[in-house]
Amino acid sequence: MDNVKKTYTISGMSCQHCVMAVKKELAKLENLDAAEVRIGAADVEYDPTRVDEAAIRAAIIEAGYAVVE
Repeated sequence: MDNVKKTYTISGMSCQHCVMAVKKELAKLENLDAAEVRIGAADVEYDPTRVDEAAIRAAIIEAGYAVVE
């Protein structure tokens, strides 16, 4: 299956510390192929058969931020 590329809008981020916190949590996810994080958003690439979207959302929440629907 082809990888999915998705951008998550994230609220509550205001500095590079916020960016690093989200990157750190996303890096814990096995099989997440790429994550580019900036203030207010994360661009991720993943194989949906190997990574659950709920896990990506949970990682962002674990970092202390909210995913905007």
